[in-house]
Order: sequence, then C-alpha cells, then structure tokens
Amino acid sequence: MNSSTPLAERLRPTSLEELAGQQHLTGKGSVLRTAIEHGKVPSMILWGPPGTGKTTIANIIAHTLKVPFYTLSAISSGVKEVREVIEESKTREKAILFIDEIHRFNKGQQDALLGAVEKGIVTLIGATTENPSFEVNSALLSRCQVYVLKPLGEKELVELLNHAITTDEFLKTKKIELKETTAIINISGGDARKLLNLLELVCDALPQPVIITDDKVMEVAQKKIALYDKKGEQHYDIISAFIKSIRGSDPNAAVYWLARMIEGGEDVKFIARRLVILASEDIGNANPTGIVMANACFEAVNKIGYPESSLILSQCAIYLASSPKSNSATVAIGEAFNAVKQLGDLPVPLHIRNAPTRLMKDMEYGKGYKYSHMGEGNFMEQEYLPKELSGKKMYDPGKNAREEELRKFLKERWKDKYNY
Repeated sequence: MNSSTPLAERLRPTSLEELAGQQHLTGKGSVLRTAIEHGKVPSMILWGPPGTGKTTIANIIAHTLKVPFYTLSAISSGVKEVREVIEESKTREKAILFIDEIHRFNKGQQDALLGAVEKGIVTLIGATTENPSFEVNSALLSRCQVYVLKPLGEKELVELLNHAITTDEFLKTKKIELKETTAIINISGGDARKLLNLLELVCDALPQPVIITDDKVMEVAQKKIALYDKKGEQHYDIISAFIKSIRGSDPNAAVYWLARMIEGGEDVKFIARRLVILASEDIGNANPTGIVMANACFEAVNKIGYPESSLILSQCAIYLASSPKSNSATVAIGEAFNAVKQLGDLPVPLHIRNAPTRLMKDMEYGKGYKYSHMGEGNFMEQEYLPKELSGKKMYDPGKNAREEELRKFLKERWKDKYNY
C-alpha cells in the first residue's frame, strides 16, 4: 500500500472483527460467522447496497480459510473466463470463485456455473446490488444461500471515519478534526467506500490543520447533492409523494419527485417496479394501456440503465399521471381476499368442475354446465360462485368513460344478480 492507493482499499478489513456493520451475518453466533469458523462455507449470493462489505466479506472468507481465491467481474468476464476458472479449480481443493455484480451475467453465463457449484468444484460467492430473485436465475439461486447486507448506519459510518483518521498511516500524520459529519455521510449515501474516498479527498484539499465541516465537504465535493437516504424515512416519504402525485394526476409534481429520487441515487429499477404496480392499482381498466406502458418502461430501464433510464421513467410517469384513473381492480381483489378469509375454502359448484374421468362424471362433475358461446351474444346466465357467495359483487367499475362501457356490458348480462 502507498499514498496513491485509495483510502478505502488501504483500510479494507482482513478479519470479521474489523468489518463495519453486518453483525447479523458476522457477529458472534451468527450463521455466516459460524460457517466460516467451521470451514464449511456454502455457495452464496451477497445482496446489499454498494459499499456495505460484499467484496470484503468474500476476501475475509478466502483469507480465513486459506483457500485458492479467484475473482471475476461480470462487467468484463464471460463464459470463457468462467470455464477457465472452473477447469483450473478441478486441480485445487476448496477453491472460491467470487463474481462481482453477478446480476450482470446473462442466463447462459449463469448456467455455466451450475455444474461446478453443484459438484462442489468451486464455492461461488456472488455479489449483487439487485434483488437476486429477479436477477439470478432460479436454478443457480437454488444452489446458493442468499445473505442480505444492511446499509451502514450513521453511528457505524462515524466510527469508520474516526477509525480512518486515527489508524491510516497517511491520514494520522495530518492534524484532522472531524467537526461535522452530516454532509459527508449524506453524500456517501451509506457507501463505506465512497465515504472513505471522499474523506481522503477532503483531507487532501484542505490546509492543515484539517477541520472537516459540512460546508467544507460540500465545497470540495463541488456539487449540492440532494440529501436523500435511500433506506431511511425520506426514501419512503419521497416514493410516497411520487406515487400520490401520479394517482392525483399531477405530472409536474410526479417528475419533480422522480428527479429527487434519481438525483439522490435511488435504484431506477425500484422506481420502474413501483410504476408497474401503480398502473394496475390506480389506473387499471380505465386505461389498459397503462400497464403495457409501465411494463415496457421496466424492460427498457433494465436494458438501458442509468443515466439514460431517467428519460424513460419521466415519459412513463407523465403518461400515467395524465391517464384516467380507476382503483376497481384493487378493490375487487381486496373483496375477493376478504371473502376467502371469512368463508374459507368453499367448494366449487359441481356444474363448473372439471370432469376428465368417468368416475367424476358419475359424481355429476360438470353436469348442467352451459357453454357460454352457445348463447346469444356468447353469454349463458348461470352461477359461477359458491352458493354462499351468490350475488356477492367483488368488481364495481369506476366512474370514468372507459369503465362506464364495462358497466353497461355487465348490466346487460347480469340484470338481476348484481346491482350494476
């Protein structure tokens, strides 16, 4: 290590005792620590925000177990590199393969790992900032334990700053006073790597004695970053404001809150997923194209990534905010869930049961069923609900033009049974 090596790398922990945070995984008696102490580490996916210790934990495991350690980045590596490591690992016992940003591997690249992981040729440690349920294929995911890393809290970040100032061989030669920490913590966004490297930048830029204040940090950082805690109260407040602005048909407020989230470093995929949910929850059949638009937005954001995805999100948010609204689908499924909870597993009426065998036909499964397309207008009136729910209206169209058409359509068919 020398002064040109980034501070975060100079201070990278080599033991679990030195690791900041993640006590639920690495504290005494925790599941991961116990596995490391027993030398029986499973293949795993480490899922957490940037700078929370995913790479560090992989390094600590390899250092502690003293086993061959291979590292690949999903950004620059492919199937060829994976197979080379697997082939070499066959001659080396208990090798660990660490893949950073494993969510960037496509299905074919992930599939190349399956056999080696299943046979124990390598112990896979994948690191991802994305939900592995969406980004890692199910076959590989079933062969790995998923460990969730939590963002570092303010207390842990301040301790990390003080640790750096007092232990780093280059920083401790300077007279540094940590007077204020709000700006440096907010700018780093809970990312320990970003925090330490910003600390070093500030210490190098200021004259001695180095007095670190919020104003000085902002001055050195040279930009006013929206103070936005991706996991704290503002995260929930701002996404709430964003969703309610779209629900309230205000595209101007919607794009403002969208900008706040993007500027604050919010995961663009998280925003896109919320738009898909909103398209059904708040627009529904008032404009069925809404969910098509939202889903296309989600797919495009996945392909394009940041920063260009901000344009796609803006287009979708404006479209949904400007769309007619209806929550009838939301209310309908809520009513249905309530009926299930209150009345339990009611039997399916005999006439609409499936009857693939002779025995079932003898038991009158399917008897009396009226095939809808045999009726006028492709409709035959009959009971589809259990008798205990007969006449129970789950779905009630909204008061917009599109759903008024649906109301008229249903009223023609169910003149007496439902009050449309």
